[in-house]
Amino acid sequence: MKLLHTRIRVSDLARSLSFYTEHFGFQIERRSDNSPSGNRIVLLSLPGNPHQLELCWSADYKVKVPEDLIHLAFGVEDLMAACARFEKAGISIWPEDWREKFTSGRKMAFIDDPDGYEIELLEGDPEAFL
Repeated sequence: MKLLHTRIRVSDLARSLSFYTEHFGFQIERRSDNSPSGNRIVLLSLPGNPHQLELCWSADYKVKVPEDLIHLAFGVEDLMAACARFEKAGISIWPEDWREKFTSGRKMAFIDDPDGYEIELLEGDPEAFL
């Protein structure tokens, strides 16, 4: 058995596509503007990652992401550099004291995507995460 993709519901497909392609480097693998259930679906991939992210939008579905329900986790080589890029793009990093809080051990920080899905950023060799 192999995990293929994870689907998240989004409230604005164009906005979410922009967020994940511009800030994380995802590439569009496939899109369907009318799936069998009437959804618009875009399947995204990151080079070197077998697991994919599926963005799903439907006009009749209101997206409300409960706090701390799920999160996506990304490995980054340099957490400070990654967070600097996010901050420059106007994306808030949390917790506010992440620079002081995670000085030893595995360094991490969090951001939210446009719909409020939590994204965990973990510092380390990206190859070690595979």
